Amino acid sequence: MKKVPVPVDRKASPTLSGNRRSVTAVYPGSFDPITNGHLDLIERGSRLFDRLIVAILENAAKEPLFSVEERMEMLREVTRPYPNVSVDSFHGLLVDYMKERSAQVILRGIRAISDYEYELQMALMNNRLWPGVETVFLMSSEAYSFVSSRLIKQVFELGGDVSGLVPPIVEARLKNRVRRGA
Repeated sequence: MKKVPVPVDRKASPTLSGNRRSVTAVYPGSFDPITNGHLDLIERGSRLFDRLIVAILENAAKEPLFSVEERMEMLREVTRPYPNVSVDSFHGLLVDYMKERSAQVILRGIRAISDYEYELQMALMNNRLWPGVETVFLMSSEAYSFVSSRLIKQVFELGGDVSGLVPPIVEARLKNRVRRGA
C-alpha cells in the first residue's frame, strides 16, 4: 500500500511554520493540599509549555485546610526546580484570568472517566466564554491515578500514612496542623 502524504497548511499554524510563538498555559485548581499527582502534572506541563502558571482558585464557598497564602508558599517551594513555572491565585472566571495573563491553554489532569465528563463540560464552557482557548488534558501517571486532595485529607485525618502521595513539605505541614489541633 502506497503512503499518500497529508498536505499541511503551514500558514494556518504558527507552530508548524517554524515561526513558533510562546505558549503560556494555566493549571488551575484548589491544591488543598498539593499532591504528588499535581506535582507530576506540573513537571510534565513544564516540558510542554514555554510558561506554566499554577493558579489557585480562591473559592469563598469552600472551607480550605490551608489558606491561599500557605498553598502558594508550598507550591512555590515544590515548583522551584522548574524555572518556567510560576504560582499565582485568582478569583472569578478562569478565562478572565487567562486573558489578564495572556495565556492560551488550560492544563487539566484526568484520573478516571468521571474526571473526563466533568472536565469536558468545563472545557466546553470555557471555550464558549472565550472562543479559541484550548484545554489540554494529561492522563495522570498510574502511580497517582487514585490520589485526590480530598482523599489525602480524609486519610490523614483518620491517621493514615500519606507519605509518597504528597511532597515532604506538605506532609510536614499536615503533621504540624494535627499537632496544633487546627
